[in-house]
Amino acid sequence: MRDQHNDRPTLSRSRRRFLATTVFLMAVLHLYIGWRLLPDLGLNGTGWAACVVFLIVSTWMIPLGLAARFLIRSISLADRVTWFGALLLGLFSSLLVLTVLRDIALIVLPQVYRHDSAWVVAGLAALVTLIGYINARRIPRVAHVTVPIADLPAPLHGFTIAQITDLHVGPTIKRPYVAGVVERLNALKADVIAVTGDLVDGEVEALRPHIAPLAGMSARHGVFAVTGNHEYYSGVGPWVAEFERLGMRVLMNEHAVLEHDGAPLIIAGVTDFTAGQFDATHASDPSGALAGSPAGVTPAILLAHQPRTAPAAAEAGFDLQLSGHTHGGQFWPWSLFVPLQQPFTAGLHRLGSLWIYTSRGTGYWGPPKRFGAPSEITLLRLEPAIPAAR
Repeated sequence: MRDQHNDRPTLSRSRRRFLATTVFLMAVLHLYIGWRLLPDLGLNGTGWAACVVFLIVSTWMIPLGLAARFLIRSISLADRVTWFGALLLGLFSSLLVLTVLRDIALIVLPQVYRHDSAWVVAGLAALVTLIGYINARRIPRVAHVTVPIADLPAPLHGFTIAQITDLHVGPTIKRPYVAGVVERLNALKADVIAVTGDLVDGEVEALRPHIAPLAGMSARHGVFAVTGNHEYYSGVGPWVAEFERLGMRVLMNEHAVLEHDGAPLIIAGVTDFTAGQFDATHASDPSGALAGSPAGVTPAILLAHQPRTAPAAAEAGFDLQLSGHTHGGQFWPWSLFVPLQQPFTAGLHRLGSLWIYTSRGTGYWGPPKRFGAPSEITLLRLEPAIPAAR
């Protein structure tokens, strides 16, 4: 945060500990990469010096990039430091994973492959990072998803919901990217737009110009939004007010009843799964979100940032839950670890009578890198479920 009296950035004791721990961890892991790769690359003195400088710079810039907004008074300079640190974090991540895999492979492979395999690791890490950068920075493509709903009223056959999530407007995602997303989103001419959290990473005053294009989102029945965990990191009260100012209806454990060509449907939303840790009055409550809703209305659709809301949503009686949060893992191999926290990583799944769609996200967090988990704008179309043959 910034000091209210002199507007200078401050670093709390917990953040100082985090920064020190991160620098130490980065130093150890970069030393490991250098120890395992550099002797086998066959470099001359200049090559050694260049690689050592790179490892030192990466060791320091990754933590500085993570903490730049708390250390640097100039927002533009902080963003540049964050950009550089994020790029290095993406490259370092691939280098580390591939170095570990190489070490495992060398247990069984002949030692004659040490030189070639070291260059393969360096080349693959650079290539994956480049491809991942291109994938992350382009405007997301549209993912088309059909959701079969039992007893769906005839007027709702073909009802469309355009979903965006995890846009993460902040140091590396700015106004041009947001404007591109809105243009592609509006071209879908959806009946409803659903925004399922983590729109921002930063304070309202700093990001207001960059998130402004979201005021242009347009759908027949409006734009509905819920909070994600990053809204709570960034100051949920001001952000909810800003989202409302931009024309979104933010659903905080509440619902709206829409009428589409004479048929009603329910759009409900809950606060983030972890919201109660920040404010007890914001505790996520799927059942409460349906309280007072008319009985017998199908479908009942829940917007919930995290997929792990699904069991409570199923118990509350929802037909469909739209979520994000996971980024689909963003890039391999971190996608393998998402199931340790979330029941669903990406795509359409079923839990009892509840359908859950988990988007891979419309932006990215941290490294501007997506590999094996492309970002998306999602267009969901409701269709009647075909009864199972007896």
